[in-house]
Amino acid sequence: MSEHNQKFGFVAVAGAPNAGKSTLINALVGAKVSIVSPKVQTTRTRVLGIALHENAQIVFVDTPGIFQPSQNNKLEKAIVSAAWEGVEDSETLLLMVDASKKSGKATQYILDHLKDGKARKTILVLNKIDKVRRAELLDISQKLNESFDFEATFMISALKEDGTKQLLSYLASQMADEQWHYPEDHITDMPMRLMAAEVTREKLFYKLHQELPYNLTVETDTWENFENGDIKIEQTIYVTRDTHKKIILGKDGAMIKQVGQQSRQELSTFMETPVHLKLFVKVRENWQDDAERYSMWGLDPKASS
Repeated sequence: MSEHNQKFGFVAVAGAPNAGKSTLINALVGAKVSIVSPKVQTTRTRVLGIALHENAQIVFVDTPGIFQPSQNNKLEKAIVSAAWEGVEDSETLLLMVDASKKSGKATQYILDHLKDGKARKTILVLNKIDKVRRAELLDISQKLNESFDFEATFMISALKEDGTKQLLSYLASQMADEQWHYPEDHITDMPMRLMAAEVTREKLFYKLHQELPYNLTVETDTWENFENGDIKIEQTIYVTRDTHKKIILGKDGAMIKQVGQQSRQELSTFMETPVHLKLFVKVRENWQDDAERYSMWGLDPKASS
């Protein structure tokens, strides 16, 4: 494509925890680039997903769910701070709202901050419309549009990809005349080592979302490429208590074996080559206070909000 006809722009996707931001990003990009989980607040770092539509390259910033962080929780403060940075760095913002939830406190918290910030194109995206009656959707849309000056409103189901193509077409039309910043075949700028760790973390949440605490992390320790194209990866799952370690291992190691198999399958599919994955579990009581962990995710351990 001629560089003279190209369009480009950054679009931040913000919303309350579990509004469906990661699911939407994956649908718009056409591949998984962000962790999806039944648990809230699972995205810890800003993820850039890159979508192409006609002559437009759109870089989506999947921000962690915005919520009121606990006063003494350093990790929560760093996550929310990263989310607001993602919003501030983008000229266009998608505010995602889970239309199936009655409480709007988290959304109002975000809107109050947006009103005090710089002016930007803000688009309202009502998600999970398959779970709500049309009359309720129209009522939610009307109330939100009365409280904030949205550029446009879209009603979608990110999971079923209902309405996502129309949203992508609209965003592409709004991008500025500018050369693409990334190669045509790039879908994310997340380092592969971090992406691989996120895949395993997602599998842990799916398998153990009833028992597993939030205070765990996964790190890719080694990455080896072989001449035949195979990849060998070793990862460590860090938890804060020995009881958590026992949960992840499972009886006779059955649970970690299942997690490893699922993660290995997804990584092999994503990388289009056989992946050999080995998982370890270690207890590190105060890993949330380790500055190195924060820098790895692109978080600021000194964030105050």
